[in-house]
Amino acid sequence: MENRAKRFRLSIIFQSVGLIFFLVLMILLSPSENGGAGEKITIGEVEEVLLLPWRVRLPARIDTGAATSSLDARELKVENNIVEFKLPKEYGGMLLRLPVVDWLDIRSADFKERRPVVEIILCIGANPIRTQVTLNDRSMVRYPLIVGRNILKENFVVDCMQSNCLPPSCREASSQ
Repeated sequence: MENRAKRFRLSIIFQSVGLIFFLVLMILLSPSENGGAGEKITIGEVEEVLLLPWRVRLPARIDTGAATSSLDARELKVENNIVEFKLPKEYGGMLLRLPVVDWLDIRSADFKERRPVVEIILCIGANPIRTQVTLNDRSMVRYPLIVGRNILKENFVVDCMQSNCLPPSCREASSQ
């Protein structure tokens, strides 16, 4: 009789441990609404993005084929390693002055050019992302900003059947 009671108690303990293990496993594997640490966030092929700290809202083409992100820069001038440019008029036409952090040679089938690279903060969804972008005149294309793999690889998964999945909602850049 005593062995039977011990086996029953052990059975209850093993069931409890199994249930706890199962619950912990379910919590760890369940998708999080806000994205857990290391979890990638799904975005569409076009997203609204904020340039911080200026809070300029731009439509961005999410381009997994582009290695580096690129921003539309009009009237671009570089002097003493400082680049001065204007954003397109339809997005405020703001004059920005930023330090050049690098130069990048861009090649395609049609052209080869050298572009200045600056560091900016982009807000995608609730995620402020400090990143580097090349600057060039994008007046002949639809989107003033290309978000390339340099941003996408660590943070996002792209669903090309969706657009505007993640409206920007970052706090002010001063908290960055």
